[in-house]
Amino acid sequence: MSKPQDRTISQRPDGTWENKRNDAGRASSVHKTQAEAQEAAREMLRNQGGGEMTTKGRDGQFRAKDTISPGNDPRGTKG
Repeated sequence: MSKPQDRTISQRPDGTWENKRNDAGRASSVHKTQAEAQEAAREMLRNQGGGEMTTKGRDGQFRAKDTISPGNDPRGTKG
């Protein structure tokens, strides 16, 4: 099930890459490269308590899906 903070990285018609929340109408940020958009999405997800980041390729097909852990986890151990 998708959480509201989950994000998708995709290419826009002008060739730039957008970082967009799945429930948003507009992009949160726009970048020159896919890598820059992915890093911005990772940082935003860490700050929002984690979530899923889905990356689409140039052809619009899903390319990768990553789970981003919370950035402010008060517990230092796994489990």
